[in-house]
Amino acid sequence: MGKLDGRVVLITGAARGQGEQEARLFVAEGAKVLLGDVLDGPGEALAKELGEDRAAYVHLDVTSEDDWAAAGVAVTERFGKVDGLVNNAGVLRFNALLATPLDEFLAVVSVNQTGCFLGIRAIAPKIAEAGGGTIVNTASCTGVTGMAGVGAYAASKHAVLGLTRVAALELAARNIRVNAVCPGAIDTAMSNPEGVDPAATAELYRRSVPLGRAGRPEEVAALVLFLTAGDSAYITGQPFVIDGGWLAGVSPS
Repeated sequence: MGKLDGRVVLITGAARGQGEQEARLFVAEGAKVLLGDVLDGPGEALAKELGEDRAAYVHLDVTSEDDWAAAGVAVTERFGKVDGLVNNAGVLRFNALLATPLDEFLAVVSVNQTGCFLGIRAIAPKIAEAGGGTIVNTASCTGVTGMAGVGAYAASKHAVLGLTRVAALELAARNIRVNAVCPGAIDTAMSNPEGVDPAATAELYRRSVPLGRAGRPEEVAALVLFLTAGDSAYITGQPFVIDGGWLAGVSPS
């Protein structure tokens, strides 16, 4: 018996990183998954690897209302229903706030914040039609604190937490629980766009993270599984920080 037997979940940003690990874990736990991404090659390959009876891929630009509508049709046509959504897709840009161009700020907000809103608006009614289910939004530890150099990202992730709370209140009557995960430094391509050797950042993590390392995407996936499965049946509207203790307080050096 898997924790997600009989469930159908749509995961965005599923071609790599946290989304890929969520898809792998969910299938292992009995779910059928629709993988949404703009990285068509990796997304299609992952769906094929997971098996046609368990996974399918759809091109999904989360900033596009038309793509969301098509994804909603695709998941119900392929698997008969959808009762879970993981809004995982996101982008990160490093820049000082006063040096951030407006188009860069809006691009980050469009994916991280607007994409999450569009996903909830498009898929929540279908989850309700299936009798209820879950939505998990990917925020960030920068959604509960500030961090220099990522102003657009932090602003968008603060907004995701507000959206999560409102959605939890409004959708509870439809038997839909809505929560958010707030990862810290996770070893993915998004957090390391320059491809820096992990050994070069190891000392930084040893000094700043109590657990002494960056997180692994499969660890985030395990938290998303908890919030999607019945183990969290009495939890909604909450942010869950997963950061190795980074935000716990000041540590002796």
